[in-house]
Amino acid sequence: MIALWPSGDSATHGEIVAVDTEYPAARVTGTAAERCESSSEDRLADGTIPAQVDCLRVQAVVSSGTGKGQAVEVWATAGLRAQDVPIGTRITLEHYGATAGEAEAWAWHDFARTLPLLVLAAAFAAVTIAVARMRGLRALIGLALSFVVIASFMLPALLAGENALLVGLVGSTVIMYVVLYLAHGLSRRTSTALLGTMAGLGVTAGLGVIAASAAHITGVTSEDSFRLASLLGQSDSTALRGIFLCGVVLAGLGVLNDVTITQASAVWELRSADPEATRRDLFTQAMRIGRDHIASTVYTIAFAYAGASLPLLLLVEVYQLPLVQTLTSGEFAGEIVRTLVGSIGLVLAIPLTTAIAALVVTADPQGALRRRHRETVPLAHHH
Repeated sequence: MIALWPSGDSATHGEIVAVDTEYPAARVTGTAAERCESSSEDRLADGTIPAQVDCLRVQAVVSSGTGKGQAVEVWATAGLRAQDVPIGTRITLEHYGATAGEAEAWAWHDFARTLPLLVLAAAFAAVTIAVARMRGLRALIGLALSFVVIASFMLPALLAGENALLVGLVGSTVIMYVVLYLAHGLSRRTSTALLGTMAGLGVTAGLGVIAASAAHITGVTSEDSFRLASLLGQSDSTALRGIFLCGVVLAGLGVLNDVTITQASAVWELRSADPEATRRDLFTQAMRIGRDHIASTVYTIAFAYAGASLPLLLLVEVYQLPLVQTLTSGEFAGEIVRTLVGSIGLVLAIPLTTAIAALVVTADPQGALRRRHRETVPLAHHH
């Protein structure tokens, strides 16, 4: 991480700074439905563009920033209706200050969602702590620190042009160190899960490189990706392919963490129940648990990506494109590669973690005997 840490100059590469623009909060005081001139985005299903479309003018009072207390009017985002923006709704505006040649201007930015999101996050934290107690609290702290790693290291390093795959592997490994040891404590069991996770990440990264090259995944599949490529100063798709691979590694991190800690815990519990079990026995028994976990987790990954891509799936259904052509297009091929590579890394991480755990837990047979002795001695004293 130290070697890849972006310098002060390179870390700002590709950034766009909005000059004299504020995003103040405002409260809606009224709305008015009107007809206004259409644009290319208002194209109908038959391909025609109507001369006019329904628009919504919103009156609001600014509640923060330099224009606090000022009454303004803005056009709402296309598709919003009066019932979507009732009186009292909190919104966010864009305020462009006056210049030598232009007067100040106000524009709709978005709904103000800070309060509901904070309430939802607080509810999640409260439920997690109530059920998992201190371990849940430590997991939440680890989650927060993980986003610190992503925001302070991974994103600036990617913008600085560092090797994206290496950034993904290094950042993910650091995140796993923080999350695993913080949530589960310093122990051989946790270290085993960490090794299994790192092995899974290595498999995922290697397969991702091979699959992205074989399937010609460039990472340039939308207007946003083209814009990003131009901002990064890349004339080809090399940078975006690297970012795609970094995303593959990062996307598989959470699921890998889940299965590896579960498998390590399963081996330790089996060893505790039968201290005389051999490594082969422990591996065989733990893999029975792992196979069930594989089945359920593979479904989880597939449905998660399907849910995230649902608008695109609906668009494909509307256009009635051939199935093979659709699945092999850039947008779908990237998601398919991401899903399959992550799933393969996940499946292989389970036997790797189980084998490591079986080796580690049986490396201290005297420790197992001492644990069994501590469990039986109190019972003997009681009788």
